[in-house]
Amino acid sequence: MQAFVLDRYGKKSRLRLAHVDKPQPREDEVLVEVHAAGVNPLDAKIRSGEFKRILPYPLPLILGHDIAGEVVEVGSRVQKFKRGDAVYARLDDLHIGGFAQWVAVKEASLAHKPQGITMEEAASIPLVGLTAWQALVDKAALRPGQKVFIQAGAGGVGSFAIQLAKHLGATVATTASAANAAFVKGLGADTVIDYRAQKFEDVLHGYDVVLHSQPRQALGASLRVLRSGGQLISLSGPPDPDFGKAIAAPRLLTWVMRWLSAGIRAKAKERGVGYSFLFMQASGEQLREIAALIESGAVRPVVDRVFPFECTPEALAYVEAGHAKGKVVIKRP
Repeated sequence: MQAFVLDRYGKKSRLRLAHVDKPQPREDEVLVEVHAAGVNPLDAKIRSGEFKRILPYPLPLILGHDIAGEVVEVGSRVQKFKRGDAVYARLDDLHIGGFAQWVAVKEASLAHKPQGITMEEAASIPLVGLTAWQALVDKAALRPGQKVFIQAGAGGVGSFAIQLAKHLGATVATTASAANAAFVKGLGADTVIDYRAQKFEDVLHGYDVVLHSQPRQALGASLRVLRSGGQLISLSGPPDPDFGKAIAAPRLLTWVMRWLSAGIRAKAKERGVGYSFLFMQASGEQLREIAALIESGAVRPVVDRVFPFECTPEALAYVEAGHAKGKVVIKRP
């Protein structure tokens, strides 16, 4: 089959179109013909080698974390899916490979595609949808009337998280450029801060939750936005000891995580707030919940650009430049 392959880690490493073996599904897996695949900053970070200690992928590697497509084969123990089903998924860590013609997906990580949207729109959802869900529903337990600050509201995670937070009844603040202010307000943001003209910590106070996705230098400012008892949930790190336990990291790596996060955890404790790091996990069950929200109209996919499959390296470069409004997707013929 055709796939885009990464041969070596590095910021300047370019994906190579290659012919590789078609995957064979295991007894608990489903073989999916990929119609569309989401392109994420995580793909660029893995390519550059930023996560090779946490996610030790052997090379060569096929990137691509979220897909939409059609079931073509099912393993002997698979019960929820059959050939011809339209599905979508966030592929499991260490089992990615969406930039290809076919991919084997664990049944537990797969869900039926939401009705009423295209394959390209469906492929834009899994990673950002699950990230927002696990941050706002699982970790924050966000409730009606609470206030949440979602950074980078025009991005992939931000554009979904704003909609989810509004559905949950929260008041939402976000950062965006002046050019994107109307866009994020259209998604449901109540307060929009032009990050080029204002510092968010000078404007926002008494918030219950901050969903942090910016460089680590902004962590201290994010703490100052929170009320006592509030929660800072970081998508950009540093990883904390609880994350090390969750992934059963080796003792040395867990110690490194403890050391890297010691400063921000201490500052959070001083201010009487919580700090946690979120690295989203695949979940077919949660994707079914998200599909119901999409079908009801509570949230909608936000797709910035769709690239043809042969332009996958260009799509990754576009995402890495950091100017996408919503998600970027590649489409197979």
